[in-house]
Amino acid sequence: MGANNVIFLEILEWFDETGNQIAHRIPAQGSAEIKYGAQLTVRESQAAIFFYQGKAVGAFGPGQHTLKTANIPLLTKIASMPWGFSSPLRAEVYFVNLKIFANRKWGTRDPVAFKDSELGLIRLRAFGAFNIRIFQPIVFVNSLIGTQSIYTIDEAEEYLSGVIVSRFNEYLGEHLDSIFNLPARYDEISEGLCERLKEDFKQFGIGLTQLYINAITPPTEVQQAIDDRSRIGVFDDMNKLLQMKAAMAMEKAAEADNSAMAAGIGLILPAMMSQYVTQATPTGISCPTCRHAVPKDANFCSECGHPLAVMKQCSCGKSLAPGVKFCPQCGQKSEL
Repeated sequence: MGANNVIFLEILEWFDETGNQIAHRIPAQGSAEIKYGAQLTVRESQAAIFFYQGKAVGAFGPGQHTLKTANIPLLTKIASMPWGFSSPLRAEVYFVNLKIFANRKWGTRDPVAFKDSELGLIRLRAFGAFNIRIFQPIVFVNSLIGTQSIYTIDEAEEYLSGVIVSRFNEYLGEHLDSIFNLPARYDEISEGLCERLKEDFKQFGIGLTQLYINAITPPTEVQQAIDDRSRIGVFDDMNKLLQMKAAMAMEKAAEADNSAMAAGIGLILPAMMSQYVTQATPTGISCPTCRHAVPKDANFCSECGHPLAVMKQCSCGKSLAPGVKFCPQCGQKSEL
């Protein structure tokens, strides 16, 4: 403003209709002539910082304040000067918004490098949200705002997001060996990263109330490797389950009497032998030991002498025990 454009302030207050401003200076340019006894109104979600000659000389909480010597000690010294309060005080006031600014976004613009113990060097992208609140207004104004007349949450978000990404990359390298272990550790990483960032934010008078990690995404080929590994894990679990059930069945069979065990073996044996059975050919069957072709009505292999009685088959493919006259599968008369 020009030197002749003097602003005389008797009432000082601030309304933020946008909801995005963290701090607002009155006057917007330069300093103003604030009259002795001016009324300063501070809302519940605000703090007001009184600046004189570039220095913060008083902080005011919620309520209505009269700018007199009782409220600002510096005014006592000014009042003792030869001109007293015949001339208004040239000063400015910063209003600071103390509400919680929620759901602010952070994320990696470019993938960050991560050394995975199993996959080697890969690049990750990460996204999330955070909540902040100003808890030391004077520190905040002096460290981040300087002489700006308006400071918005968007400006703060852009700067703080860069701090979060830097600490995220550092924290991940110290506390995670492989991204294969990542899904179960989201909460742990989020809490640990939040605690580390609180110290960084504190130097600006900002409190980090919450930090969320929405996603950590590796390249497509790495995601495919994770999916494949998960499927292998499922198959391994199924194999273990089947082995356990088989062992339990054998244990129960061992506890049964001889007749029950014999019946059980009679049921299990055909299934065990079925892996050795080969399909009959027009000229006969194959010996399970030497694979030599033998006639259908043979009882022993003519090549190695292996008994073939249990290997007889019906034309439908059903294995037939010695002496069976009819096939239990299709009812056809046995040719044995």
